[in-house]
Amino acid sequence: MVKAVIWDFGGVLTSSPFEAFNRLENDKGLPKDFIRKINATNPDTNAWALFERSEISIEEFDAKFAEEAEALGGNIRGREVIDVIAGDVRPEMVEALRRCKERFKVGCITNNVTAGEGAGMARTADKAAAVQEVMALFDHIIESSKAGMRKPDPRIYEMACKELGVSPADCVYLDDLGINLKPAKALGMRTIKVLDAAKALEELEAAVGFPLR
Repeated sequence: MVKAVIWDFGGVLTSSPFEAFNRLENDKGLPKDFIRKINATNPDTNAWALFERSEISIEEFDAKFAEEAEALGGNIRGREVIDVIAGDVRPEMVEALRRCKERFKVGCITNNVTAGEGAGMARTADKAAAVQEVMALFDHIIESSKAGMRKPDPRIYEMACKELGVSPADCVYLDDLGINLKPAKALGMRTIKVLDAAKALEELEAAVGFPLR
């Protein structure tokens, strides 16, 4: 029986940052998914991983990311990526979150960095306000930049369950990255990969047993 629904933030409750990355790559004449390639190289110790765990400053991230890009044949700095990362809130997903909150505990596990405003890393006042409204719905939020650990570390999912007072088997977890879903599933959570919002909501409705739209 479902007792909690746990959500990733970027790419689930907001539009995918990868869409913004692709636009930036196009503007800079870089191959599509070049930024993802950088982030997939040495994924536990690269600039992105260190920054999401708050082990380096934004200045250090900016320079280290540029070095990693150069090693792969591209020219892009870390600050340029951070400037475009915050997505737009998806109203249909937020409505589903509200409906889940009426019946279950709801939590958020987000890999983020100490840039912009709040958990959503908003770069404008309007986006910051929209994100804050969503964040106020959660019973508990875990941010990698504050926890000192990041997905897919299994400990971060266990921490969420402990804070929500539920077991993994009682949870549904939504994320847009398969690598972040694997440890949640291994712990016993029901997982939903969010590539298309409508399909994800259909799967979530099947899991919780009532309409979310």
